[in-house]
Amino acid sequence: MTSTAQTRATGAAQAQPDHLGHVIFIAAAAAMGGFLFGYDSSVINGAVEAVRDRYDIGSAALAQVIAIALIGCAVGAATAGRTADRIGRIRCMQIAAVLFTVSAVGSALPFTLYDLAFWRVVGGFAIGMASVIGPAYIAEVAPPAYRGRLGSFQQAAIVVGIAVSQLVNWGILNAADGDQRGELLGLEAWQLMLGVMVIPAVLYGLLSFAIPESPRYLISVGKRERAREILAEVEGTEIDLDARVTEIETGMRREEKSSFKDLLGGSFFFKPIVWVGIGLSVFQQFVGINVAFYYSSTLWQSVGVDPTDSFFYSFTTSIINIVGTVIAMIFVDRIGRRPLAIIGSVGMVIGLALEAWAFSFDLVGGKLPETQGWIALIAAHVFVLFFALSWGVVVWVMLGEMFPNRIRAAALGVAAAAQWIANWAITASFPSLADWNLSVTYVIYTAFAALSIPFVLKFVKETKGKALEEMG
Repeated sequence: MTSTAQTRATGAAQAQPDHLGHVIFIAAAAAMGGFLFGYDSSVINGAVEAVRDRYDIGSAALAQVIAIALIGCAVGAATAGRTADRIGRIRCMQIAAVLFTVSAVGSALPFTLYDLAFWRVVGGFAIGMASVIGPAYIAEVAPPAYRGRLGSFQQAAIVVGIAVSQLVNWGILNAADGDQRGELLGLEAWQLMLGVMVIPAVLYGLLSFAIPESPRYLISVGKRERAREILAEVEGTEIDLDARVTEIETGMRREEKSSFKDLLGGSFFFKPIVWVGIGLSVFQQFVGINVAFYYSSTLWQSVGVDPTDSFFYSFTTSIINIVGTVIAMIFVDRIGRRPLAIIGSVGMVIGLALEAWAFSFDLVGGKLPETQGWIALIAAHVFVLFFALSWGVVVWVMLGEMFPNRIRAAALGVAAAAQWIANWAITASFPSLADWNLSVTYVIYTAFAALSIPFVLKFVKETKGKALEEMG
């Protein structure tokens, strides 16, 4: 590569695309996978009590039906990367869209509890694929100068998907006069809640035909001219396109494929830095955040809140989640990852402790006393806010930054797997724990939130402002 070409290639980092709006559309279309990730993860919140009633099952069996989707998530996430390398990012998105659609139809029309569980696994597989393909594709097509902002589309889409699912659930429940098993359009209300996901799933599939393949993938399969055309489309025609293609090829040749054995070492099987990543993932889930998104309507109904109001509170919680995520996106590069995580942990301890206190009171006439009821509701929103503005975003940022280049891919895979397992443990255990003692359940979550503070202070290093090559 000539010095002039090198200069032009380096200048790509500051290059402006000719049509920024088109680039934004491409990133937003890919982020529809994130929207479906959030939507499918939390839409089950509206069906929990109806599924319990229709199939006459206990809390343990119910928990497995809710949590089983996470097994599909883990498998989908583990296989998506290699699948995308073989058949392309766009084809992977289209497969995910089909799985989301099939899962929505199957979940809305189950014959038995067992096939409902199967369709949940299918949806989980699609979630796992979307969680990997969306961010990877956006990073590969985004102009360097806009990569950070466009990359945030994925997380924003996830929290919007959660909010929309709760709004749809609330609207359907109102239309069914507050009865989750009330009939609408020939189906029970809860079935319609799960079936509505067909609409965004089909839209995701259609959008995948309107966006280009990743230039990086095209180069990997020898389609240099097509890659060149797409680079001109997304990065602008001012850059030296031949130099950019050569730069990508050189970078791909230099990449080392990390393997599981590269993570081994130290006194406790894994290298210390890998344990830190696992710890971040586990703490993120063990504070009980997904209880707020999978079981919140059930939780509020268990302490006497009217079903329609409980669905509305699930929606307001998801709006708070969006607000917190925006706050994190604004401050994560300004005040740093560690301070934001500690601030979030302190806030979560306060919110969870207040919930534990409120739930310790006996129900009066099937309801919490008024003061405790309001405190529980406000504290739940405080908890979600502080999680969203800290651990919800910070953990994913740090997992992408903290590992040395040589082991980054493999270490991130292990940490992500730990997160899915921890998510499953909390999701599967909550109904039985809540039946046993709801207040003590929240004491457990409070303890993990409190323990996360010394964990961050002692083991987690700040990654703000450091080049990836400095990690180690």
